[in-house]
Amino acid sequence: MREYLLVFLVAAATTYLLTVIAREIALRTGAVAKVRDRDVHAVPIPYLGGLAMLGGLVAAYLVARQLPFLSQSGPFVFRDAGIVLIAGALICAVGVLDDLFELDALTKLGGQVLAAGFLIAFGIQYIFFPGGEGVQVSIDPAQGALLTGFIVVATVNAVNFVDGLDGLATGVVGMGALAFFVYCYQLANINNVTLATTGALLSASLAGACAGFLPHNFHPARLFMGDSGSMLLGLVLSASAVTLTGQFDPEQISAGAAGSRASFVPTLLPLLLPVSLLVVPIVDLVLAVVRRTRAGRSPFAPDKQHLHHRLLEIGHSHRRAVLIMWMWAALVAFGTVLISLYSTEAWMWVSVSAMAVLTLGVTFVLPKLRRHHPLPDAAA
Repeated sequence: MREYLLVFLVAAATTYLLTVIAREIALRTGAVAKVRDRDVHAVPIPYLGGLAMLGGLVAAYLVARQLPFLSQSGPFVFRDAGIVLIAGALICAVGVLDDLFELDALTKLGGQVLAAGFLIAFGIQYIFFPGGEGVQVSIDPAQGALLTGFIVVATVNAVNFVDGLDGLATGVVGMGALAFFVYCYQLANINNVTLATTGALLSASLAGACAGFLPHNFHPARLFMGDSGSMLLGLVLSASAVTLTGQFDPEQISAGAAGSRASFVPTLLPLLLPVSLLVVPIVDLVLAVVRRTRAGRSPFAPDKQHLHHRLLEIGHSHRRAVLIMWMWAALVAFGTVLISLYSTEAWMWVSVSAMAVLTLGVTFVLPKLRRHHPLPDAAA
């Protein structure tokens, strides 16, 4: 755990420092977000935050290779992590081009598919489905490749869609990465296998990169991650979960915690973890596509009706809307992990229920209370 904490801190510190350089590059190259009708920022903000986060991920990877415990892990751990980072650099480059020249949607999609194809070509793909009663359902390599490509591209676009308020995407992905780290670490610990896994390494690094970028990105933001950052975060998070199926025995994933082997739902949740970690932005993505298609417009046509815009409409401040979206992301992410690992524990259901009630209350009850009893908004 101490080495993973160091990996987190290295990623956070490096990203925090490199963000200053990325901001200067953005200003000099003209990669600046102009103010549009659908935006909530009032002044132009530079892009290219993804470059700083990529630097943080690479620094964490290089440091991890020198640590006593992680450096002695199986060769596949750093091999797979390196492949994910190369794919991340590829999709980050596509994002930089978009931040500079505003690429069309089809070109960006091509870059996303290319990065996902790179992962698949080097063996980062789904191999099996964990079933109930310890059953392993192997899938054809072609089917695994298609499923992997779909999950990666969908997650990349989900993060891109949710990147609409200062600090929103950074916090949502950071919550997802922390939850997935807990899942990987506890799954290995419960099954008495090595704690050094690609998923844990990448998720700890990703959480650190988000933490280091957040001070520059929280409202009022001094730098946006841009497509270079949102697509990088989506790819690394989804690829981290994909690596899990190649580094754990299927029965270990199916078993989870003691006593959960006979339950079908906990065995299914780890398969859906990449989607469940980002269920909030994915729901936003689906609603946006339906809304725009019904209006006779392109699914990629921008508007100002995302979930975060609606939170602003019902009375939340900018910062509070972001914090609420973080709470929803944490509820889904950590709730999924807890159910997957501790489905038979009463304390788990009580904890998840309490988290759900608190999140619902803050989302829908707080605005009504503040309208009747207005108080100074310290977070506004």
